[in-house]
Amino acid sequence: MSRSLREICETIGVEYRGEDRRIRGINTLAEAGPDELSFFHNEKYRSDLPETRAAAVLLEERFAGELPEGVIPLITDEPYLKLALATVLFAHPISTASEPPTLLGACDIDPTVRFGKNVTIGEGTVIMAGCYIGDDCTVGAHCLIHPNVTIYHGCRLGNDCILHSGAVIGSDGYGFAHTREGRHIKIHQLGGVKIGDAVEIGANTTIDRGALGDTVIAGGTKIDNLVQIGHNSEIGENSLIVAQTGISGSTRLGRNVVMGGQSATAGHLEIGDFATLAARCAATKSLEGGKVYAGVPAMDIRLWRRQQAALMRLAKGKKIPQ
Repeated sequence: MSRSLREICETIGVEYRGEDRRIRGINTLAEAGPDELSFFHNEKYRSDLPETRAAAVLLEERFAGELPEGVIPLITDEPYLKLALATVLFAHPISTASEPPTLLGACDIDPTVRFGKNVTIGEGTVIMAGCYIGDDCTVGAHCLIHPNVTIYHGCRLGNDCILHSGAVIGSDGYGFAHTREGRHIKIHQLGGVKIGDAVEIGANTTIDRGALGDTVIAGGTKIDNLVQIGHNSEIGENSLIVAQTGISGSTRLGRNVVMGGQSATAGHLEIGDFATLAARCAATKSLEGGKVYAGVPAMDIRLWRRQQAALMRLAKGKKIPQ
């Protein structure tokens, strides 16, 4: 799917009279190619402006001079809102059309399973009753998909994966731009979900598709029941995510991270390799690897234990040792 740049600008209400180009998608400043549209609305990403390879960028006029030569500035005082309007043009078309999947070997698939178009299933995979696998999905070899699992379009599942009942892979991330009048405009989620080999996903767990690019679950990771993973998050290999954990969008977990039950992260932060977050811990900023954290906000568990002991002493009217 591609669109004329002039068509895009007319649709979203941005003035443009220059050279026309074909645009095949939308991407971040850092990742966009010469046939993609990008946007800039957050100072955090300003260093990406002079390096971007995008065909055109939605941005305020005061930043236009920072773009590389040949990148077209699309001037607007609401770049994030205009991005949201542009995503409509590249959203996957929703359809009830179905066709038999391509099977790469003998599989055991219940007759009630419904497929979209262009689905590929690896050898030895078992898919139980009531599942749906959407357009352009790939499921690896020797997977086990329990009843009533939903896999939205454009998702990729590795080999030897287990998905338990009610899991939803590739639902829309929670993304909206806001008008000055207070309306919330949906940002259509254009990415997918990529799941590595030997991943297990618990019952009623939800993994959102990426807004731009993929949400990634690396191989060997084990995810418990009732976990929510937000759009564009990246979970490192061999991580353990315990029940009722919530991971906000664009969070990056290193390898072998452990998140205890009902723990959580804010968005756009990083948790280092081999970090452990105790139950009900909340990470509000990036955390170093190789440590154990507890509390709200997350802190070294030794400090948290001392804090709890001090609070108990205060509650009992006792003197706190120095």
